[in-house]
Amino acid sequence: MLPSFRIIKYVLMDILQNRIIIGYTLFLFAVSFGLFNLGGDSTKGLVGLLNIVLIVTPLVSIVFSTIHFYNSYEFIELLAAQPIRRSLIVWSEFWGLTIALTLATLVGIGVPVVVFAANATGISLVLVAVGLSVVFISIALLASVLTRDKAKGIGVVLLLWFLFALLYDALVLFLMFAFADYPLEKAMLGFVCLNPIDLARVVVLLQMDIAALMGYTGALFREFLGTNWGIVFALFVLAVWAIVPMLLAVRVFNRKDL
Repeated sequence: MLPSFRIIKYVLMDILQNRIIIGYTLFLFAVSFGLFNLGGDSTKGLVGLLNIVLIVTPLVSIVFSTIHFYNSYEFIELLAAQPIRRSLIVWSEFWGLTIALTLATLVGIGVPVVVFAANATGISLVLVAVGLSVVFISIALLASVLTRDKAKGIGVVLLLWFLFALLYDALVLFLMFAFADYPLEKAMLGFVCLNPIDLARVVVLLQMDIAALMGYTGALFREFLGTNWGIVFALFVLAVWAIVPMLLAVRVFNRKDL
C-alpha cells in the first residue's frame, strides 16, 4: 500500500472514531428529519435546511479541521522526519478530513433529503453542503500551516467564518448603497465570488422559485448568467475556493521549519 493511502487510512479511522464527528452526524440527521416533518412541505424543509447548511457546515468543518491538525502535530512531525514528501502529509490530512466530513454530511443530510425531497434542488443542497465542507477544510488547513500557535489558529478560522457567514453580506449591502449612483452590477458579481457561502446559497436558490430569499446577489446571477450557467459558474468558483487554499497550504508546509 502506498504511504499516502496508509496515512489517509490512519487519519480517516482516527476522525471517524471522534465523538464530535458522530455527534455532528446525528445532529444533522435529527435537524433534517425535524425540518421536513415540521414543515409538511419539502420546499419549506429544504429552505430551513439550507440555512443550517450555510451556517453550521462551514463552522464545524473549519473549526474541527483546525483542531484536528493541531492535535495531530506530533504525528505530522514524525511523518515529516520520514522519507515521505511533505506534500503527501498535507494532502493526506485533507483527504482524511474530506472523506470523514463528506460521510457525515451524506448520512446526516443526504438520507433525509432522499426520503423527503429527492429532486434536483435536494440533490444540489447535498452537493453544496459537501462543497462547503471541502472549501472550509481547505481554508482551515491553510490557516493551520501558517501559524504554529493553536489558539491563534483557531481564532483566525473563527474570524474567517464570522466574516463569510455574517459580515460579508452586510459589507456588500453597504457598498451597494454607498455607491448607488454607479453601475455596480458586474462588480457585485465579483464580490459574491469572494464568498463561498454566498455562492452556495445562490446555487440552491437559483433552482427554487423563491424571489424573496434570492437576495441581491442571487438576483444578479439569475439576471446576468441565467439559471443553468449561473449554477455552473458558481460551482466552478467553489471548486477554485477548495483548490487554491490547499495548493497554498502545501506550498507553505513544504517550506516551513517544523
